[in-house]
Amino acid sequence: MRRDLIVVGAGPAGLCAAIEAAGQGLDVVVYDENAKPGGQLFKQIHKFFGSKEHRARERGFRIGEQLLQEAADLGVEVVLGAPVIGLYQGLTVQAQIDARIERVRANGVILATGASENMIPFPGWTLPGVIGAGAAQTMANLHGIRPGNDLLMVGCGNVGVVVAYQMLQAGCRVRAMIDAGSTIGGYGVHAAKVARTGVPFHLGHTIVRAEGDARVESATIAQVDDRWQPVPGTEKQLDVDTVCLAVGLSPSIQLAAMAGCRMLHLPEMGGRVPVRREDCSTSVSGLYVVGDAGGIEEASSAMIQGRMAGMACAMEQGFISPVVGKDRLRMLRDSLDRLREGPFGERIRGAENRMQAVLPSRLEETA
Repeated sequence: MRRDLIVVGAGPAGLCAAIEAAGQGLDVVVYDENAKPGGQLFKQIHKFFGSKEHRARERGFRIGEQLLQEAADLGVEVVLGAPVIGLYQGLTVQAQIDARIERVRANGVILATGASENMIPFPGWTLPGVIGAGAAQTMANLHGIRPGNDLLMVGCGNVGVVVAYQMLQAGCRVRAMIDAGSTIGGYGVHAAKVARTGVPFHLGHTIVRAEGDARVESATIAQVDDRWQPVPGTEKQLDVDTVCLAVGLSPSIQLAAMAGCRMLHLPEMGGRVPVRREDCSTSVSGLYVVGDAGGIEEASSAMIQGRMAGMACAMEQGFISPVVGKDRLRMLRDSLDRLREGPFGERIRGAENRMQAVLPSRLEETA
């Protein structure tokens, strides 16, 4: 069996890639390991912010519903419960569906495999009740299960402050927010919502240990010095039953590495990532990487990248003329640049410049 395009991952980046490509006439199949499509969007009950162009004031799960409907209307095939376990030479994808293995070749493959949560070890970190913030968000927003009653949130980036507020909405008591850094890394609009509820923020602090017999019963935090080490005598014990870790994400690059993509270690993108051109193509012909799999950003960035890769794939396979395709890509790129304005965007642009020194942009090639 051969398809025009295989997309791995039915999250925001993957769905947008599939929609853009199918809209140009490509035969598209999407594989996803989960029982439900939509990825992170269906955990995002908060409203996006920014500009209307980037879906401001829309809730993530509503955006997910719209994307799923668009994909269905365009005839995109979405195969669920189908983890992709191999990506081989010739763009051959191997997926496990129930008890059988399905091998499919494609003219193009787009990897939208997302990211995994980082963990940090400390005494007691294996106790029940120590979980990733994303896991807590899944429990509360997808399954209606409150992960705990009294929470400590470790990490004040966007994930930490957003999930902390959602835990408050779920009826949890957030006893404290801590971060080893000296500033709140998350957007101020999210942090302010948490602060207004009276949750204390302890910056320049880390978790020292979690304690309990069968599960977490308390956690000890302490200030850190300029070498990020706990300062003796500054310990505070908090009565909590849950410790949520929001200490960053790592791109899921296993399939890209298996396919032989060139890699770079770029801390500002979350670690080791595939080298990509501006249109999200990699060093492997016909293979694209979008969303958090190519570098940790927001869902809005992932959706634009997905559309760029879908359009680039359609152009590469001759479904759309280079002139029209490159105009569309430049428009999407301009939208992405506007989204990335500010200090965070500067770091991303610096990382992209390093990648494009290895793989120059194709947007300026002859039509």
